Amino acid sequence: MKDISYIFILLALLAEIAGTIGGFGSSVFFVPIGNFFFDFQSVLGLTAIFHLSSNISKIVLFKKGLDKKLLLNIGLPSVLFVVIGGFLSKYVEGSVLEIVLGLFLVVFSTLFLIKKQIIVMPNKRNAITGGVLSGFSAGLLGTGGAIRGLTMAAFNLEKSAFIATSAFIDFVIDFARTFVYYGNGYIHKHDLLYLPFLIVIGWLGTLIGKKILSHIPQQKFKNISLLLILGIGLVTLVKTMADN
Repeated sequence: MKDISYIFILLALLAEIAGTIGGFGSSVFFVPIGNFFFDFQSVLGLTAIFHLSSNISKIVLFKKGLDKKLLLNIGLPSVLFVVIGGFLSKYVEGSVLEIVLGLFLVVFSTLFLIKKQIIVMPNKRNAITGGVLSGFSAGLLGTGGAIRGLTMAAFNLEKSAFIATSAFIDFVIDFARTFVYYGNGYIHKHDLLYLPFLIVIGWLGTLIGKKILSHIPQQKFKNISLLLILGIGLVTLVKTMADN
């Protein structure tokens, strides 16, 4: 076990807890953390596998809140575009896209935090648009949960509905992109040493996050999600610029 980084495992657990509290999954934290320990392609492969376990735990623990209509409107375009993004990830420079993603997250989360009177209509067009963007980003960059979180935050869902619906969408996205990443050669045998740890973390982090979430009032939930997204955007920008 000498090749295992226990610091990475601890940070992955914290990412899972934060992703559960935010409601949009751990990949928005896990991918930036993973980039400090692995090459970008390995991070994509690990993220997809890790999330399959992580999202199963969320579906089981929050399943009563599932919003089936939103699941279809966001989920179907997400699955289609995660496959497209996954294939394109072999040909597109990741650092440029990470900067674009970071800017998008910072601008839109700040806008929703400052301009609280802004209302995004919870209609089918907005849901489909969010599904397209989050799926494409997930395939290309390894994380699309924050974009989906921004979309779903506009619908003012109850906490359980938000998390259950987001997790179910994430699960089908991860299931689809795992095959694409495997075909791209992103899933490496030596990285699979972490798989047992990540499976345990997926369940443990979700349980801890659910306990914490039970003490957070509904009215504060949306702001916490947006603040976490803002932080993700800033970290993504700082890291990408530092690497270049």
